[in-house]
Amino acid sequence: MNIDLNSDLGESFGSWHMGNDKEILKIVTSANIACGFHAGDPQGMLKTIKQAYVCGVAIGAHVSYPDLVGFGRRNMDLSYDELYADVLYQISALSGMAKSVGAEVTYVKPHGALYNTISKDLQQAQAVVDAICAFNSSLYLVALAGSPLIHFAKEKGLSVISEAFADRAYHSDGTLVSRKIDGAVLHDYDEIALRVVNMVKTGHVQSIEGHLTPIQADSICVHGDTKGALEISQKITQVLTEENISIRSFSSLKGGQ
Repeated sequence: MNIDLNSDLGESFGSWHMGNDKEILKIVTSANIACGFHAGDPQGMLKTIKQAYVCGVAIGAHVSYPDLVGFGRRNMDLSYDELYADVLYQISALSGMAKSVGAEVTYVKPHGALYNTISKDLQQAQAVVDAICAFNSSLYLVALAGSPLIHFAKEKGLSVISEAFADRAYHSDGTLVSRKIDGAVLHDYDEIALRVVNMVKTGHVQSIEGHLTPIQADSICVHGDTKGALEISQKITQVLTEENISIRSFSSLKGGQ
């Protein structure tokens, strides 16, 4: 059995520091690098790209609404043209930087409110999918497992990776619990690692309502800004290894095709 581990990285901004990217990059197989719209700045983007490249970690554009103050977690009602241009700009910026060091961007993962919105709002999803296709239709799109976006993007010709979250609580319908609700973000290392193993081996996750909820995951995300993100990633890796589950980039997984 195989699984990809990804993390949101490059989210520091100027003198404001977030996460432990250098150490997490030694563990994960895919790096979702902020492109400056919700977090990150040019110097940080380039630094994270270089670190990921050295570690042999796949590089993805972590695109967002233009919302630095809200860390990309506030919904925005953008027009098609605005969102299309914003997403295309972010992919282009990260890809250009990657090319300068001999690396390449292989996938796109929307961030925060944009990620959640397009999982079900196919009007906004159209702008995101069109921007990806315009830049490079061979890029993977990472999307919420079980969401309508997966089928929609595949119909448009994209290869899609179904993603589950190690450190987030789920509702019984497979949607993520709002961060405004207590218990939405998990912190117990052992609990999180066990949940990941169950996702991979059984295809289910325990919902906040107490039900076993089906979930198909080609990639598991550990948020870089979650408290104890490094320790969580280390524990997940330990338990997956003990269960003989290989950790490798989703570019080698058949499930996302």
